[in-house]
Amino acid sequence: MIEVKNLSKHYGEKRAVDNISFSVKEGEILGFLGPNGAGKSTTMNILTGYISSTSGNALINGVDILENPAKAKAQIGYLPEIPPLYLDMTVKEYLNFIYDLKKCKLNRENHLKEICGLVKITDVYNRIIKNLSKGYKQRVGLAQALVGNPPVLILDEPTVGLDPKQIIEIRSLIKKLGEKHTVILSSHILSEVQAVCDRIVIINRGKIAADDTAENLSKSITNDHKLIARIDGPRDEVVKLIRTINGVVKVVADMERENGVYDYEIEAVEGTDIRRELFKRLASRNWPLLGLKSTELTLEDIFLKITMGEGIEIKSQKPKEEAAPTEEPAKDEPNSDENKDTNGNDGGAN
Repeated sequence: MIEVKNLSKHYGEKRAVDNISFSVKEGEILGFLGPNGAGKSTTMNILTGYISSTSGNALINGVDILENPAKAKAQIGYLPEIPPLYLDMTVKEYLNFIYDLKKCKLNRENHLKEICGLVKITDVYNRIIKNLSKGYKQRVGLAQALVGNPPVLILDEPTVGLDPKQIIEIRSLIKKLGEKHTVILSSHILSEVQAVCDRIVIINRGKIAADDTAENLSKSITNDHKLIARIDGPRDEVVKLIRTINGVVKVVADMERENGVYDYEIEAVEGTDIRRELFKRLASRNWPLLGLKSTELTLEDIFLKITMGEGIEIKSQKPKEEAAPTEEPAKDEPNSDENKDTNGNDGGAN
């Protein structure tokens, strides 16, 4: 549905995007992540036809965004970080304006009614946009992206300004939209990306640094040498015993979980598996091992390791036929009190 092939964007000698390639399948929700200045926004602007690329191709459902921009854009619903709203219009006027702008052929009344129900703005349909809270404005922005029922949705920070309840509702909506749409979601709330997205692409310094599921990325950055063991035994003696195991470099006893039962954070030399020896020694003392697990990396951990210059090498877990092609880099260079959100935003002009 979306295919990016050897895409580059240069500003003078600076390469904002440097020969990147990735694809998004129909019905897939892709999380597109990157630190500030990594090239994420530039890539999204190229995909939506806002700016042109220096080289390479961006195809929307097989249509090149540069060669046939009108046809490609007709298949995209875009929500930028700052929603493109006309503040002096009512929600009804604005959505009808967008309907006409997109030359939508669907039944006007039924289509707009369905969208308003999806994003929960029916109760403010006749209100002036500038009088809405930031959260409601964000919902109106999402509604305009859905007008015309485009097959591709590109959402940049779709939950900015929403309260926790609204965030959960929008997450559920995005998951639902993924059943009928191809979605690219960009967000700085990494837990949100992990909860919603089928796959994650991380861009760093203009290049693709990772492209896989969160689970596979976590496996790629091995953490097996760090364990959490739940043990029933005298705390100080258990710590002393674990420290005698060859390869253990650190043992920390956590708070008491049950009567006489503690969790122990154990770190061994990287590449060393101490699980079997740990089990044998505890069994010799008749100290039950009630639980043992590797410390799991969150998406935030993964993101920081990849983008903070720790020399992490990502090995894709995807089958070879699904891997993105690579080539040599190109040589040429509502604002009333009742509608305020939990952050107290009053919905001032964007």
